[in-house]
Amino acid sequence: MRKNKFPALFGTVLVCSALSIALTSPARAQFPEPNGGDLERGSLPSHWSTGGPKCMEMPQWQVHEYNPDFFILRQSGCTDFEMPFLYLIFGRDKAMLWDTGSRNGDLVPTLQHVVHAWLERNHRSSIPLVVMHSHSHDDHTWGDAAVQALHDPAIPIEFVAATQSAEQKAFGIAHWPVDVGQIDLGGRVERIVPIPGHDVVSVALYDRRTGILLTGDSLYPGRLYVHDLAEFQASTERLIAFAADKPVAYVLGNHIEESNTPFQDYPIGTIYHPQEHRLQLSYGDLLALEAGLQSLHGVPRRLAMADFTIWPTAPTSQALSAKTNAIFQATQACEAKRKWDHTADIPCDAPKP
Repeated sequence: MRKNKFPALFGTVLVCSALSIALTSPARAQFPEPNGGDLERGSLPSHWSTGGPKCMEMPQWQVHEYNPDFFILRQSGCTDFEMPFLYLIFGRDKAMLWDTGSRNGDLVPTLQHVVHAWLERNHRSSIPLVVMHSHSHDDHTWGDAAVQALHDPAIPIEFVAATQSAEQKAFGIAHWPVDVGQIDLGGRVERIVPIPGHDVVSVALYDRRTGILLTGDSLYPGRLYVHDLAEFQASTERLIAFAADKPVAYVLGNHIEESNTPFQDYPIGTIYHPQEHRLQLSYGDLLALEAGLQSLHGVPRRLAMADFTIWPTAPTSQALSAKTNAIFQATQACEAKRKWDHTADIPCDAPKP
């Protein structure tokens, strides 16, 4: 096999490009001492539950308390291969839920459990819950109807549909997508940044109290499906400019599809990720994404990077290509055989990437 002499050089180009962006951006907010500054501290797990090894033993949702007012929920791969992450943030006056999960998620019982536990711990009887979305795709909106139908006096629902008009109204975004909106949860103002490109209504969220930047499906360890390359790049540049003067502790997305081996993902449709990439990325990864986009020079093509892949798709369709669909079908067939015990030696035709 011939060795490719260019990957190292290409990586150097990306790094240099990212540094150029960083140096020409406004100075980022830093702290004078390595003491955490004024950010609320939290913790992330060393690994997340996925879809196994034995689905009979797996709960539908994993709940992780980042800190007492910030929770991360992950849907089990045993219910759906997408395994999305949801975020639940509490302020003094309101709580906010980021997305409602994918197919077969049955979010409501877990959501009620977490909110009622928070109310008990904080000696409260109720708190309104604002339900918003990272974007409109059904692996993040599947639970909408069930959440809207929730009639729990302790959790009155304020629902924001995944549409441009609803988001503009709810978050005070006058000019889409160039203006930044916000929502005040009571002593906790969340900044909402429109970032279309993956979806026409994609948004990011910045939580100043923790320094966490939520990027939805626009940046996470996995396949970044880009439906409009020019708009996606413009959104990435706006998000870099927005975050440049703010402390960013973590960049958290909606999925993990990457393994912990650089440049290697799990095939689409995989439900069990025993060697999964960490969830958290950084501001530097946002710069690396922009560098990768710049290297495309406006020409849509796939670009695998160490922690994610830029994956342009048809602008008017979410349908999988014939090759990707074949991988998906083969992977799902394998997983149907293995889901009850991934540790068993069950024969299965491995999908060809």
